[in-house]
Amino acid sequence: MSLHLDKLTPREIVAELDKYIIGQHDAKRNVAIALRNRWRRMNSTPEMQKEIIPNNILMIGATGVGKTEIARRLAKIANAPFVKVEASKFTEVGYVGRDVESMVRDLVEQAVNLVKTEKKEAVKQRAQEIVEDIILDVLIPPMYPNNTNQGQHRPSVGFAITDDADMVQTPPPISSMPDHELNERTRGRFREKLRAGELEDRKIEIDMQASAAPNIGVMGGPIDDMSMMNIQEMLGNMMPKRNKKRKVTIADARKILLEEEAAKLIDMDEVKEEAIAKAEDLGIIFIDEIDKIANSNGKGGGPDVSREGVQRDLLPIVEGSTVNTKYGPIKTDHILFVAAGAFHVSKPSDLIPELQGRFPIRVELQSLTEDDFYRILKEPRNSLTRQYHALMESEGVELTFNDDALRELAKLAFTINSDVENIGARRLQTVMSTLLNDFMYDIPDVIGANSHVLVTKELVQQRLSSLVKNRDLSQYIL
Repeated sequence: MSLHLDKLTPREIVAELDKYIIGQHDAKRNVAIALRNRWRRMNSTPEMQKEIIPNNILMIGATGVGKTEIARRLAKIANAPFVKVEASKFTEVGYVGRDVESMVRDLVEQAVNLVKTEKKEAVKQRAQEIVEDIILDVLIPPMYPNNTNQGQHRPSVGFAITDDADMVQTPPPISSMPDHELNERTRGRFREKLRAGELEDRKIEIDMQASAAPNIGVMGGPIDDMSMMNIQEMLGNMMPKRNKKRKVTIADARKILLEEEAAKLIDMDEVKEEAIAKAEDLGIIFIDEIDKIANSNGKGGGPDVSREGVQRDLLPIVEGSTVNTKYGPIKTDHILFVAAGAFHVSKPSDLIPELQGRFPIRVELQSLTEDDFYRILKEPRNSLTRQYHALMESEGVELTFNDDALRELAKLAFTINSDVENIGARRLQTVMSTLLNDFMYDIPDVIGANSHVLVTKELVQQRLSSLVKNRDLSQYIL
């Protein structure tokens, strides 16, 4: 759940991360301090706000030890614009592919969505009232008083409505009631039905905005996705807005119209300004797989894409520059960058010195031990044991693990990692899948509902120990 930074101390951030990630206390501490420093900077004097620059973090550790998971959980904890990118997807300027500035554009897009969601929540009540009136107008069109029609005879049809407040004085007959007054009474009755949810399944025809953005392609040189989207949006804004009629249930109409009406009540210029400020002051960019753009032993990155070129393009972004986005220019001086890499083939020192200097805080994540594997199976809220329990529970089958079985699974996973290839906690997925695949296949044909599957140490040894003896099992190498 997202929380505001002013309510999260570094210890609380670490406690939140501990619910999902086992170990790696140093990495959690540094990330928590960096996150809290965002709030501390915003509460310092205006003069010092400009001078305080974030300490970017470089996380180094083998695959499967929790680098990416820390980033994923951090995004959910912080109520701030957050973008996770893969460094291996970027190419040097001039080559086909994404340029490094796209990560900043993605961050601004994320900030705009955050601010827009907050604004929509603020105007939700007003938008709901407008939507209610629109749906009511479709069901019972409004009628306005017209003096020329009041003397005309009208057949006695409509709703006979008796209010508790009119018990003393009998209401006039419907036939003698003006048209607009009867119309208002009928609308009032239908409004009550709408609010009570009695008409949700009734179908109505509504006018909704048609997408004005045309599907276009560009002939000639290559063009990236962001540029294509910008061209389509520009052409879409030039074309006149069109409405299309659509027949939907009232429940669906309420959702569609609420989105449209809330968007009309929001000042997009104000959203853009707030989003840019939010991205500049609170934005976090997580660059994963940064070791893939490092040159090991001075070798180039291939004939097509220069790894060192990507590093040079990253430099001004991390150091602080102005990037143009469709919402306006954004300065990257105070954006926090967190980079992570396994550095199996290359070393952090293989990065160009200037880029190394932009990530002053280095955190080494420890390889997982047998005890860590046991805790990963048992403690986190999203542990594999709980995931498999939920999958079987959906079929009416209960799954439980003996403590000895979990210890044996951890021991086997650790042994395979040591003997074949160390892929960290991801090894547990392979081991658990091999252990439980037969059960998953037999449910519900052989193992029916209300059954109980108990995983013991003996069962684990029976199904997996013979496989561990073969050190070259291809199915264990991901």
